[in-house]
Amino acid sequence: MALLKLDIYAVRNIQKETIIPAPEINFIYGENASGKSAVIEAIYILGRAKSFRSATIKPVINFAHNHLIVSAQTLQPNGGTVHLGLQLDSKSYCCRINQQTTQKRSDLAYALPLQLIHPKSYELLDGGPQLRREFLDWGVFNDDEKFLPAWRKFKKALSQRNSLLKARRPEQLNVWDKELVYYGTIVNNYRQLYLQKFKPVFTGIIDRFLKIDGIDLKLLSGWDTAKEFQQALTEDLDKDLRYGFTHSGPHRGDFQLLVDNRLARDFVSRGQLKLLVMSLKLAQVRLLTNEHSYMGCFLIDDFAAELDVINRAKLLHYLSEMDCQVFITATEIAEFGDLSHIKNYKMFHVEHGNIKQV
Repeated sequence: MALLKLDIYAVRNIQKETIIPAPEINFIYGENASGKSAVIEAIYILGRAKSFRSATIKPVINFAHNHLIVSAQTLQPNGGTVHLGLQLDSKSYCCRINQQTTQKRSDLAYALPLQLIHPKSYELLDGGPQLRREFLDWGVFNDDEKFLPAWRKFKKALSQRNSLLKARRPEQLNVWDKELVYYGTIVNNYRQLYLQKFKPVFTGIIDRFLKIDGIDLKLLSGWDTAKEFQQALTEDLDKDLRYGFTHSGPHRGDFQLLVDNRLARDFVSRGQLKLLVMSLKLAQVRLLTNEHSYMGCFLIDDFAAELDVINRAKLLHYLSEMDCQVFITATEIAEFGDLSHIKNYKMFHVEHGNIKQV
């Protein structure tokens, strides 16, 4: 899903700009606070309906406006085009796909699948399990359309069960336990199947950037899988009632990146950790392309901060081989390195929120 045209209105210091990006690699440079990261942020907002730089949308909206708009014309795998538009303010959300209004953020995510590397990306392996669950579920969501309805039904059953636990009404738990176990098992199975497909793609990519033996990915289901999920719920009942929430289930799931059966984050360097995270995200886009012929969108904010010169060159070479659209930011052109081997790219300069193709 390549962007053929991108319109940005009132995103940080970008008042109103339109760009026609290259179908492959797009380089965006400018001084700090020029607005180059806002371009990446605008694309991310269009695909995810949220910012990666702010927990709320209010600080993203230009101070002179009360809402932001990001819209685009995208090229689909079948050669057709789709028009996407998103308007956000601090209270409301409006999305249109081919002039049809939708309230489903999942519709946007399907229409513009994207992955992002930015200065805090290392938190994927260094931070809490929620980030890894979201990463894993993004992959499963795009890999199998049956995953999302199962996940929603699981979340509904979980919400009902937690309400009963808080109200201390255990006599009604049995009904929701059956729903929770049924859909929770389906969600866990989808994650397991996805990880099996994902592993070889990931290991093939990481070999191009790091020479580390014994790499493995392990799914943590959210309960002791030596037991049935129902048994785990039964054994946790007293604890669940005491604290008022469900302790076991896919909502507590995680995955571990291991090197020789040890957590990678515990002994690799920060530079190696960034390469591992980058390879995880590249693998998701690669698998999406391999399995479904979707051309995902790959965003890299602050190129030089993430990688040294050698690995920047390796990454650019790899990206030029991938069938996906890429947007990369840096403060200076020189930070992109040697571009002579890249055939189809565009260069954009951003200054005071104004974007110009070089």
